[in-house]
Amino acid sequence: MIRLLTGAALLAMPAAAMAQEETNYEPEIPCVLGSPRPLDMIIVYGSGVLRRADSDRVQGSAFISDVDSGFGARIENRLRDEAGIVQFRRSDSRSAHPTSQGVTLRGLGGNASSRALVTLDGVPQADPFGGWVAWSAYDAINLGGMIVTRGGGSGVDGPSALAGTIGLYSAMTEGVDASLAYGSRDGWDATASVGGMIGEGNIAVDGRYSRGDGFVPVAKGQRGAVDRAAPYEQGGLGLRLRFDAGDDNQIEASVRGFSDRRDRGTDFTQSKVDGIDASLRIVHDPIQETQWIALVYAQLRDFESGFASVAAGRNIVAPALFQRVPATGLGARFELRPAIGRRNPLRIGTDWRRTVGRTEEDFFFSGTTPGRHRTAGGSSDTVGAFAEWSSGDSDYGFLWTLSGRVDRWSLGTGYRLERNIAGPVITDLRFASRQGWEGSGRAGVRWASEGFAVRAAAYRGWRLPTLNELYRPFRVGAEVTTANEMLKPERLWGGEVGADWDNGDTKLSMTLFANHLTNAIANVTLAPNLNQRQNLDAIDSEGIEFSAEQRIGPATLRATYAFTDAKVDASGGAATLDGRRPAQIAKHGGSVTLRNNTRGPFGGFATLRYVGKQNEDDLGLLELDDALTLDAGLSWKFSDAVSIEARGENLFDELVPAAISSSGIVERATPRTLWVGARLSF
Repeated sequence: MIRLLTGAALLAMPAAAMAQEETNYEPEIPCVLGSPRPLDMIIVYGSGVLRRADSDRVQGSAFISDVDSGFGARIENRLRDEAGIVQFRRSDSRSAHPTSQGVTLRGLGGNASSRALVTLDGVPQADPFGGWVAWSAYDAINLGGMIVTRGGGSGVDGPSALAGTIGLYSAMTEGVDASLAYGSRDGWDATASVGGMIGEGNIAVDGRYSRGDGFVPVAKGQRGAVDRAAPYEQGGLGLRLRFDAGDDNQIEASVRGFSDRRDRGTDFTQSKVDGIDASLRIVHDPIQETQWIALVYAQLRDFESGFASVAAGRNIVAPALFQRVPATGLGARFELRPAIGRRNPLRIGTDWRRTVGRTEEDFFFSGTTPGRHRTAGGSSDTVGAFAEWSSGDSDYGFLWTLSGRVDRWSLGTGYRLERNIAGPVITDLRFASRQGWEGSGRAGVRWASEGFAVRAAAYRGWRLPTLNELYRPFRVGAEVTTANEMLKPERLWGGEVGADWDNGDTKLSMTLFANHLTNAIANVTLAPNLNQRQNLDAIDSEGIEFSAEQRIGPATLRATYAFTDAKVDASGGAATLDGRRPAQIAKHGGSVTLRNNTRGPFGGFATLRYVGKQNEDDLGLLELDDALTLDAGLSWKFSDAVSIEARGENLFDELVPAAISSSGIVERATPRTLWVGARLSF
């Protein structure tokens, strides 16, 4: 099977990644369990000059090519294996609440909104209203790989790349891939990808459907009569086109939709997320001439969720709130790389992103009838211009990079209206529009020789508060958190030094980093059961990231580890948080994976994953215990087109605490889950 990376993937593939892909033509090809095929060749269209390559090599990064699909595999869980990546909850998109699925790096957490920028083929993916990520939407996509760049400041990525960038890149498939698996708790997981030539271009259609009866989220021993299993049903379908428009131009169009239905394990807690994304890209990439790329995209989201109130003893449940959030994200980008000599070392461009959204909420229920309604929302715009220069050799000698970016941000008039459904208006507020300027950038250097490299980088990044943080108050159980329309943008200063070694069979990487995040947005406790979103003075985060990879005969052993020492710097009304660890940030985390990498009929993998203790709340009164889990699988390819696979998640059936309420009720992440099925590829 051959995967065709589109220009979108090409633009982001670093030189090291392209070199890695070239090795796929050697006699021994990595055979990844869960990968659609044993022979995973990648053909790159175009010159390959338009790529985000050398400049990002001055920072810690990882190229992930073993992206599993089907058999219960989840993109977000694969990312958990990489040092430094933290998701707000330990549970995945089969059981977590959709609004808790933000992602960050390097200990800059304590908030469900993402502080890392997630992109798909260069298009931002965070929810336009809340900044969380609908991870289930990407499991239906045939991905050619993921690139994780740790640390902010990259001017070309945009203002949301505060803690780093996680780039997902789709692949155009030539042929047919399909899988069907059955798993624990009546789980079903089906994937399909069909692609081929059409005229002078390519077409690919990808889809996935998964469902399951789910597990009881509340830990055993704490359950009551109202607790039950939490089912899920998710699916997505995408269409991608790529065709040539002359010798040096490519046009790419993509449209995809997804649907996500899940439950939180009691009545009145169903949620759904529906989304449609579309993008159009034109790439002009002649060899040794001026190149450019133009991109426009649209992102539509419709989110609904119910929240319940559970009585002490967990024998009575009642509706507490019903929420609907329609939101829209729009954007455009233009980038130019002029030819200078025989290279294109300069990138200059501009981009624009607009978000519009609101929350519609019913609450103060009497029985099943709501007594009050709230509407809150607004809009935001960012317009930026960037420039980045890279010079030198990325493989031998010095590589220098310098980038800068300036953004004009604006928040439109915000609003919050509350009224009694059968009576008068209680609150009718309008929040004045605001504007400002922010700058970001990065300076870095890398020296390499004979497989060894040392690097250093300093950077500044920023993030605009989401519409959710600015305008929407919320309640979880007895805990009320109020909004704050006067939140300021977050600003990050950071730096790192690191070293890498690669001799073919052995790869080592280590990075020391220090970050200072001012105006960090967090939920601050004001009184018992009363919180408010506020800008903290700062979050200071220091640590080390380490990865090692060793080829051992037919297998590859890979280990990652992150130590993160993060502390809050706070004063005034938030002074009680001063010196405390941010919520949801563990000091230790890592994984060890052993994976077969031959073309033989048998394949397999085993991943041991550890996450350390972390605080649930800002005051550190509630603590989530550490957890050690094991995922593993085996595959047997008994013909050129057909293979069978077995896979297990959390084989130790470890209790992985995902959340803990103020009354001590523990929510758990996925327990032991087994899958078996078949895969077809031709």
